[in-house]
Amino acid sequence: PLLGENRPGSIGLPMPDMEVKIVSLDDGETEVPVGDVGELAMSGPILMLGYHKMVTETANVLRNENGQQWLYTGDIARMDDAGFFYIVDRKKDMALIGGFNVYPTNIEKVLKDHPAVLEVGVASVPHPDKQGQEMLKAWIVLKPGVEVSERGLVEHCAQRLAPYEVPRRFAFIAELPKSMVGKTLRRELIQMEIAAQERNAND
Repeated sequence: PLLGENRPGSIGLPMPDMEVKIVSLDDGETEVPVGDVGELAMSGPILMLGYHKMVTETANVLRNENGQQWLYTGDIARMDDAGFFYIVDRKKDMALIGGFNVYPTNIEKVLKDHPAVLEVGVASVPHPDKQGQEMLKAWIVLKPGVEVSERGLVEHCAQRLAPYEVPRRFAFIAELPKSMVGKTLRRELIQMEIAAQERNAND
């Protein structure tokens, strides 16, 4: 960070002329206690004016609160007791499993630590057997010449994650869909699963 010390996983401290807060994921307004996760919002002189010719999208992220403009970033984050911020995940990627907020990025980090895993993508998908509910699925790219079973990955996760964070389905694939900058496209993974479920339903 520009200011302060280096802390692993932290994006650092806010610039002196910026105000930053973390608000509840439930109501989008109440500031959460130190250490709790919520949506990252910021205010200051370097905020954007809006998205070009995208009025609705701009209104969704820019809010005027008591004469002060705030940008709601869509990032889920937390702040430690020294004021350092940490990004947890994107709000749009957060899953609700069994009444708990689940962050795919955290699960991906755990699976990536498995010695057989080269790359991984995790997302919440429609549950094929429980209408209206979702489940976690992981797409795994294995390292060349290495094998691991689905059960082995489940056991790996179960030792490091809460029960509701353990993916219910695994798929082994050759490569993950990615953007031009190398970011895993979770939306494409979800569409792949939905298409597969529709094919199975028609068989």
